[in-house]
Amino acid sequence: MNPILLLTLSIGIIGSNSLVLSPIAAEVAKSFEHHSPSDILIASAIYGLMTAISALVLAPKADTYGLRKSLFLSLITATFGLSISAMTQTLIVLCIAQGIIGLAAGVALPATYGLAADIAVKGRESETMGKVLTGWTLSLVVGVTLSALIADWIHWRFVFISMAIMSGIIALFVKSIARREQRTPPDKKTSPLTALCIPGITSALISVAAFMTAFYGLYSFLGAHMQTTLLAPTSYIGLASLAYGIGFGIIAPIDRFIDRYGAHRVAPLVFTTMIGVYLMLSLTSGAAYTLILCCLLWGGINHLGLNLLVGRLTAIDPAQRASIMGLYSAVTYVAMFIGATSFKPIFDQYGFAIIAILSASCIIPALWNSLRFRRYSMN
Repeated sequence: MNPILLLTLSIGIIGSNSLVLSPIAAEVAKSFEHHSPSDILIASAIYGLMTAISALVLAPKADTYGLRKSLFLSLITATFGLSISAMTQTLIVLCIAQGIIGLAAGVALPATYGLAADIAVKGRESETMGKVLTGWTLSLVVGVTLSALIADWIHWRFVFISMAIMSGIIALFVKSIARREQRTPPDKKTSPLTALCIPGITSALISVAAFMTAFYGLYSFLGAHMQTTLLAPTSYIGLASLAYGIGFGIIAPIDRFIDRYGAHRVAPLVFTTMIGVYLMLSLTSGAAYTLILCCLLWGGINHLGLNLLVGRLTAIDPAQRASIMGLYSAVTYVAMFIGATSFKPIFDQYGFAIIAILSASCIIPALWNSLRFRRYSMN
Protein backbone atom coordinates (compact mmCIF):
# COMPACT_ATOMS: atom_id res chain seq x y z
CA MET A 1 0.00 0.00 0.00
CA ASN A 2 1.17 3.53 -0.75
CA PRO A 3 3.01 4.92 2.33
CA ILE A 4 1.36 8.35 2.03
CA LEU A 5 -2.09 6.72 1.93
CA LEU A 6 -1.20 4.68 5.02
CA LEU A 7 -0.19 7.80 6.93
CA THR A 8 -3.35 9.57 5.78
CA LEU A 9 -5.47 6.66 7.04
CA SER A 10 -3.51 6.66 10.32
CA ILE A 11 -4.44 10.30 10.90
CA GLY A 12 -8.01 9.48 9.86
CA ILE A 13 -8.49 6.66 12.37
CA ILE A 14 -6.87 8.46 15.31
CA GLY A 15 -8.70 11.69 14.49
CA SER A 16 -12.03 9.88 14.15
CA ASN A 17 -11.85 8.61 17.72
CA SER A 18 -11.15 12.11 19.00
CA LEU A 19 -14.38 13.35 17.39
CA VAL A 20 -16.67 10.35 17.50
CA LEU A 21 -18.09 10.44 21.04
CA SER A 22 -19.66 13.88 20.77
CA PRO A 23 -22.24 13.08 18.06
CA ILE A 24 -23.11 9.64 19.49
CA ALA A 25 -23.03 10.47 23.22
CA ALA A 26 -26.82 10.23 23.54
CA GLU A 27 -26.87 6.75 21.96
CA VAL A 28 -23.97 5.55 24.13
CA ALA A 29 -25.69 6.83 27.28
CA LYS A 30 -28.69 4.56 26.57
CA SER A 31 -26.45 1.53 27.12
CA PHE A 32 -25.32 2.66 30.57
CA GLU A 33 -27.95 3.01 33.30
CA HIS A 34 -28.15 6.26 35.26
CA HIS A 35 -25.78 8.12 32.92
CA SER A 36 -26.47 11.15 30.72
CA PRO A 37 -24.80 12.15 27.40
CA SER A 38 -22.70 14.70 29.30
CA ASP A 39 -21.37 11.88 31.51
CA ILE A 40 -20.23 10.03 28.39
CA LEU A 41 -18.16 13.04 27.33
CA ILE A 42 -15.99 12.54 30.43
CA ALA A 43 -14.37 9.77 28.39
CA SER A 44 -13.46 12.33 25.72
CA ALA A 45 -11.87 14.56 28.35
CA ILE A 46 -9.79 11.63 29.62
CA TYR A 47 -8.78 10.84 26.04
CA GLY A 48 -7.52 14.41 25.56
CA LEU A 49 -5.66 14.44 28.87
CA MET A 50 -3.89 11.13 28.19
CA THR A 51 -3.02 12.25 24.66
CA ALA A 52 -1.31 15.38 26.00
CA ILE A 53 0.61 13.38 28.65
CA SER A 54 1.66 10.76 26.12
CA ALA A 55 2.80 13.42 23.65
CA LEU A 56 5.15 14.87 26.27
CA VAL A 57 6.36 11.66 27.94
CA LEU A 58 6.19 8.85 25.38
CA ALA A 59 6.48 10.54 21.97
CA PRO A 60 10.13 11.64 22.43
CA LYS A 61 11.14 7.98 22.80
CA ALA A 62 10.10 7.42 19.17
CA ASP A 63 13.20 9.36 18.07
CA THR A 64 15.45 6.55 19.33
CA TYR A 65 13.06 3.63 18.93
CA GLY A 66 12.09 4.53 15.36
CA LEU A 67 9.05 6.32 13.98
CA ARG A 68 7.73 3.38 11.95
CA LYS A 69 7.84 0.94 14.87
CA SER A 70 6.35 3.57 17.17
CA LEU A 71 3.44 4.17 14.79
CA PHE A 72 2.86 0.42 14.44
CA LEU A 73 2.75 -0.15 18.20
CA SER A 74 0.53 2.90 18.67
CA LEU A 75 -1.99 1.62 16.16
CA ILE A 76 -1.99 -1.82 17.80
CA THR A 77 -2.60 -0.14 21.17
CA ALA A 78 -5.39 1.95 19.63
CA THR A 79 -6.94 -1.22 18.22
CA PHE A 80 -6.95 -2.71 21.71
CA GLY A 81 -8.55 0.43 23.20
CA LEU A 82 -11.16 0.65 20.46
CA SER A 83 -12.08 -3.01 20.95
CA ILE A 84 -12.59 -2.46 24.67
CA SER A 85 -14.69 0.63 23.90
CA ALA A 86 -16.93 -1.50 21.69
CA MET A 87 -17.42 -4.23 24.30
CA THR A 88 -17.60 -2.28 27.56
CA GLN A 89 -20.66 -2.50 29.78
CA THR A 90 -19.72 0.35 32.14
CA LEU A 91 -18.72 4.00 31.79
CA ILE A 92 -15.61 3.48 33.91
CA VAL A 93 -14.25 0.89 31.48
CA LEU A 94 -15.11 3.18 28.55
CA CYS A 95 -13.08 5.95 30.20
CA ILE A 96 -10.14 3.57 30.72
CA ALA A 97 -10.36 2.42 27.09
CA GLN A 98 -10.38 6.01 25.84
CA GLY A 99 -7.38 6.72 28.06
CA ILE A 100 -5.53 3.83 26.40
CA ILE A 101 -6.38 5.23 22.95
CA GLY A 102 -5.17 8.63 24.15
CA LEU A 103 -1.80 7.13 25.10
CA ALA A 104 -1.61 5.68 21.59
CA ALA A 105 -2.66 8.93 19.91
CA GLY A 106 0.00 10.93 21.75
CA VAL A 107 2.66 8.87 19.97
CA ALA A 108 0.84 8.07 16.73
CA LEU A 109 0.26 11.67 15.61
CA PRO A 110 3.88 12.87 16.10
CA ALA A 111 5.19 9.67 14.50
CA THR A 112 2.88 10.08 11.51
CA TYR A 113 3.91 13.69 10.90
CA GLY A 114 7.56 12.72 11.29
CA LEU A 115 7.21 9.85 8.82
CA ALA A 116 5.49 12.14 6.32
CA ALA A 117 8.48 14.47 6.41
CA ASP A 118 10.88 11.52 6.07
CA ILE A 119 9.27 9.89 3.02
CA ALA A 120 8.59 13.16 1.18
CA VAL A 121 10.49 13.71 -2.05
CA LYS A 122 12.86 16.65 -1.72
CA GLY A 123 11.15 19.81 -2.95
CA ARG A 124 7.67 18.32 -2.44
CA GLU A 125 7.54 18.25 1.36
CA SER A 126 4.49 20.51 1.69
CA GLU A 127 2.60 18.64 -1.01
CA THR A 128 3.25 15.34 0.78
CA MET A 129 2.31 16.75 4.18
CA GLY A 130 -0.87 18.20 2.65
CA LYS A 131 -1.94 14.77 1.43
CA VAL A 132 -1.36 13.26 4.88
CA LEU A 133 -3.29 16.10 6.54
CA THR A 134 -6.38 15.19 4.50
CA GLY A 135 -6.73 12.39 7.04
CA TRP A 136 -8.42 15.03 9.19
CA THR A 137 -11.05 15.34 6.47
CA LEU A 138 -11.71 11.62 6.87
CA SER A 139 -12.00 12.22 10.61
CA LEU A 140 -14.60 14.93 10.17
CA VAL A 141 -16.65 12.99 7.61
CA VAL A 142 -16.43 9.65 9.43
CA GLY A 143 -16.24 10.93 12.99
CA VAL A 144 -18.99 13.55 12.82
CA THR A 145 -21.29 12.39 10.02
CA LEU A 146 -21.00 8.67 9.33
CA SER A 147 -20.65 7.60 12.96
CA ALA A 148 -23.94 9.28 13.87
CA LEU A 149 -25.70 7.41 11.05
CA ILE A 150 -24.16 4.07 12.04
CA ALA A 151 -25.10 4.61 15.69
CA ASP A 152 -28.66 5.49 14.67
CA TRP A 153 -29.19 2.76 12.08
CA ILE A 154 -27.21 -0.13 13.61
CA HIS A 155 -25.64 0.47 17.05
CA TRP A 156 -22.99 2.72 18.55
CA ARG A 157 -20.82 -0.31 19.36
CA PHE A 158 -20.48 -1.01 15.64
CA VAL A 159 -18.77 2.41 15.28
CA PHE A 160 -15.93 1.31 17.57
CA ILE A 161 -15.82 -2.20 16.10
CA SER A 162 -15.36 -0.71 12.61
CA MET A 163 -12.60 1.63 13.80
CA ALA A 164 -10.84 -1.21 15.65
CA ILE A 165 -10.80 -3.34 12.49
CA MET A 166 -9.52 -0.44 10.40
CA SER A 167 -6.82 0.40 12.94
CA GLY A 168 -5.60 -3.19 13.01
CA ILE A 169 -5.45 -3.42 9.21
CA ILE A 170 -3.58 -0.12 8.92
CA ALA A 171 -1.11 -1.27 11.61
CA LEU A 172 -0.25 -4.39 9.63
CA PHE A 173 0.40 -2.38 6.48
CA VAL A 174 2.49 0.22 8.35
CA LYS A 175 5.13 -2.46 8.91
CA SER A 176 5.67 -2.52 5.16
CA ILE A 177 6.66 1.14 4.86
CA ALA A 178 10.05 1.06 3.17
CA ARG A 179 12.28 3.96 4.12
CA ARG A 180 15.65 4.83 5.60
CA GLU A 181 14.69 5.44 9.20
CA GLN A 182 16.67 8.24 10.74
CA ARG A 183 17.12 7.51 14.40
CA THR A 184 18.77 9.49 17.16
CA PRO A 185 21.88 7.75 18.52
CA PRO A 186 21.12 5.97 21.81
CA ASP A 187 23.59 8.19 23.71
CA LYS A 188 21.73 11.33 22.55
CA LYS A 189 18.42 11.19 24.36
CA THR A 190 15.67 13.57 23.33
CA SER A 191 12.93 15.08 25.45
CA PRO A 192 10.57 18.05 25.41
CA LEU A 193 13.26 20.03 27.25
CA THR A 194 15.94 19.31 24.64
CA ALA A 195 13.44 20.15 21.89
CA LEU A 196 12.56 23.47 23.56
CA CYS A 197 16.22 24.50 23.34
CA ILE A 198 16.19 24.35 19.52
CA PRO A 199 16.34 27.84 17.99
CA GLY A 200 13.01 28.86 16.49
CA ILE A 201 10.91 26.25 18.28
CA THR A 202 9.33 28.68 20.75
CA SER A 203 7.97 31.06 18.13
CA ALA A 204 6.68 28.10 16.08
CA LEU A 205 4.82 26.69 19.10
CA ILE A 206 3.36 30.14 19.88
CA SER A 207 1.96 30.15 16.34
CA VAL A 208 0.49 26.67 16.92
CA ALA A 209 -1.12 27.83 20.17
CA ALA A 210 -2.60 30.89 18.44
CA PHE A 211 -3.91 28.82 15.52
CA MET A 212 -5.45 26.07 17.68
CA THR A 213 -7.01 28.44 20.22
CA ALA A 214 -8.68 30.36 17.40
CA PHE A 215 -10.01 27.17 15.79
CA TYR A 216 -11.21 25.23 18.83
CA GLY A 217 -12.52 28.36 20.53
CA LEU A 218 -14.88 28.96 17.62
CA TYR A 219 -15.58 25.39 16.48
CA SER A 220 -16.65 24.39 20.01
CA PHE A 221 -19.60 26.80 19.84
CA LEU A 222 -20.55 26.52 16.18
CA GLY A 223 -23.23 23.88 16.84
CA ALA A 224 -24.62 25.70 19.87
CA HIS A 225 -24.91 28.93 17.88
CA MET A 226 -26.69 27.29 14.97
CA GLN A 227 -29.07 25.40 17.24
CA THR A 228 -29.94 28.03 19.86
CA THR A 229 -29.47 31.33 18.04
CA LEU A 230 -30.27 30.47 14.42
CA LEU A 231 -32.74 27.72 15.42
CA ALA A 232 -31.29 25.53 12.65
CA PRO A 233 -32.09 21.79 12.58
CA THR A 234 -29.47 19.31 13.75
CA SER A 235 -28.75 18.32 10.14
CA TYR A 236 -27.47 21.84 9.45
CA ILE A 237 -24.88 21.46 12.20
CA GLY A 238 -23.66 18.30 10.51
CA LEU A 239 -23.55 20.15 7.19
CA ALA A 240 -21.38 22.88 8.71
CA SER A 241 -18.87 20.29 9.95
CA LEU A 242 -19.05 18.49 6.63
CA ALA A 243 -18.45 21.76 4.73
CA TYR A 244 -15.39 22.43 6.87
CA GLY A 245 -14.07 18.93 6.20
CA ILE A 246 -14.67 19.20 2.44
CA GLY A 247 -12.91 22.57 2.33
CA PHE A 248 -10.02 21.10 4.32
CA GLY A 249 -9.67 18.27 1.80
CA ILE A 250 -10.23 19.90 -1.59
CA ILE A 251 -7.59 22.58 -1.01
CA ALA A 252 -4.83 19.94 -0.87
CA PRO A 253 -3.65 20.44 -4.51
CA ILE A 254 -2.72 24.03 -3.59
CA ASP A 255 -0.07 22.71 -1.17
CA ARG A 256 2.40 22.31 -4.03
CA PHE A 257 2.60 26.11 -4.29
CA ILE A 258 4.10 26.20 -0.79
CA ASP A 259 6.97 24.09 -2.14
CA ARG A 260 7.23 26.20 -5.29
CA TYR A 261 7.31 29.64 -3.68
CA GLY A 262 8.59 28.77 -0.22
CA ALA A 263 6.80 28.62 3.11
CA HIS A 264 8.36 31.92 4.21
CA ARG A 265 6.65 33.73 1.32
CA VAL A 266 3.31 31.94 1.50
CA ALA A 267 2.77 31.96 5.28
CA PRO A 268 2.06 35.71 5.73
CA LEU A 269 -0.51 35.57 2.93
CA VAL A 270 -2.21 32.49 4.42
CA PHE A 271 -2.45 33.90 7.95
CA THR A 272 -3.66 37.27 6.67
CA THR A 273 -6.37 35.48 4.69
CA MET A 274 -7.20 33.42 7.77
CA ILE A 275 -7.89 36.58 9.76
CA GLY A 276 -10.18 37.69 6.93
CA VAL A 277 -12.06 34.38 6.96
CA TYR A 278 -12.68 34.62 10.71
CA LEU A 279 -14.01 38.14 10.24
CA MET A 280 -16.21 36.81 7.42
CA LEU A 281 -17.55 34.12 9.79
CA SER A 282 -18.49 36.93 12.15
CA LEU A 283 -20.29 38.88 9.43
CA THR A 284 -22.21 35.84 8.15
CA SER A 285 -23.10 34.42 11.58
CA GLY A 286 -26.71 35.59 11.30
CA ALA A 287 -27.71 33.16 8.53
CA ALA A 288 -27.20 29.39 8.51
CA TYR A 289 -26.70 29.06 4.73
CA THR A 290 -23.97 31.69 4.48
CA LEU A 291 -22.31 30.41 7.63
CA ILE A 292 -22.10 26.91 6.15
CA LEU A 293 -20.55 28.33 2.96
CA CYS A 294 -17.99 30.22 5.03
CA CYS A 295 -17.15 26.96 6.84
CA LEU A 296 -16.02 25.65 3.45
CA LEU A 297 -13.53 28.55 3.17
CA TRP A 298 -12.57 28.11 6.81
CA GLY A 299 -11.63 24.49 6.23
CA GLY A 300 -9.55 25.35 3.17
CA ILE A 301 -7.51 28.12 4.77
CA ASN A 302 -7.01 26.10 7.97
CA HIS A 303 -5.59 23.24 5.90
CA LEU A 304 -2.94 25.56 4.45
CA GLY A 305 -2.19 27.07 7.86
CA LEU A 306 -1.82 23.66 9.50
CA ASN A 307 0.43 22.48 6.69
CA LEU A 308 2.71 25.49 7.16
CA LEU A 309 2.90 25.02 10.93
CA VAL A 310 3.52 21.26 10.86
CA GLY A 311 5.96 21.59 7.95
CA ARG A 312 8.01 24.19 9.81
CA LEU A 313 8.16 22.07 12.97
CA THR A 314 9.18 18.84 11.20
CA ALA A 315 11.97 20.69 9.36
CA ILE A 316 13.58 22.31 12.42
CA ASP A 317 15.55 19.25 13.60
CA PRO A 318 14.98 15.89 11.85
CA ALA A 319 16.76 14.02 14.67
CA GLN A 320 14.19 15.24 17.23
CA ARG A 321 11.02 15.13 15.16
CA ALA A 322 9.06 12.97 17.58
CA SER A 323 9.96 15.20 20.54
CA ILE A 324 9.08 18.33 18.58
CA MET A 325 5.79 16.93 17.33
CA GLY A 326 5.05 15.69 20.83
CA LEU A 327 5.30 19.30 21.97
CA TYR A 328 3.03 20.22 19.07
CA SER A 329 0.38 17.72 20.17
CA ALA A 330 0.60 18.86 23.80
CA VAL A 331 0.23 22.52 22.82
CA THR A 332 -2.70 21.58 20.57
CA TYR A 333 -4.65 19.91 23.38
CA VAL A 334 -3.86 22.69 25.86
CA ALA A 335 -5.07 25.23 23.27
CA MET A 336 -8.22 23.14 22.76
CA PHE A 337 -8.94 23.39 26.47
CA ILE A 338 -8.13 27.10 26.67
CA GLY A 339 -10.16 27.91 23.57
CA ALA A 340 -13.26 26.06 24.74
CA THR A 341 -13.17 27.37 28.31
CA SER A 342 -12.10 30.98 27.74
CA PHE A 343 -14.46 31.56 24.80
CA LYS A 344 -17.51 30.21 26.68
CA PRO A 345 -18.31 33.23 28.88
CA ILE A 346 -17.79 35.57 25.91
CA PHE A 347 -20.07 33.42 23.75
CA ASP A 348 -22.72 33.30 26.48
CA GLN A 349 -22.61 37.08 26.94
CA TYR A 350 -22.00 38.43 23.42
CA GLY A 351 -22.61 35.61 20.94
CA PHE A 352 -20.89 33.86 18.05
CA ALA A 353 -20.05 36.98 16.02
CA ILE A 354 -17.88 38.39 18.80
CA ILE A 355 -15.93 35.17 19.44
CA ALA A 356 -15.28 34.96 15.67
CA ILE A 357 -13.61 38.38 15.94
CA LEU A 358 -11.70 37.09 18.98
CA SER A 359 -10.51 34.12 16.89
CA ALA A 360 -9.31 36.55 14.22
CA SER A 361 -7.28 38.41 16.84
CA CYS A 362 -5.77 35.11 18.05
CA ILE A 363 -4.16 34.63 14.63
CA ILE A 364 -2.18 37.89 14.93
CA PRO A 365 0.78 36.23 16.77
CA ALA A 366 0.98 33.58 14.03
CA LEU A 367 0.96 36.31 11.36
CA TRP A 368 3.62 38.28 13.23
CA ASN A 369 5.87 35.21 13.56
CA SER A 370 5.42 34.41 9.87
CA LEU A 371 6.56 37.93 8.95
CA ARG A 372 9.60 37.56 11.21
CA PHE A 373 10.35 34.16 9.68
CA ARG A 374 10.09 35.68 6.20
CA ARG A 375 12.55 38.47 7.04
CA TYR A 376 14.95 35.94 8.54
CA SER A 377 14.72 33.63 5.50
CA MET A 378 15.22 36.48 3.04
CA ASN A 379 18.44 37.64 4.77
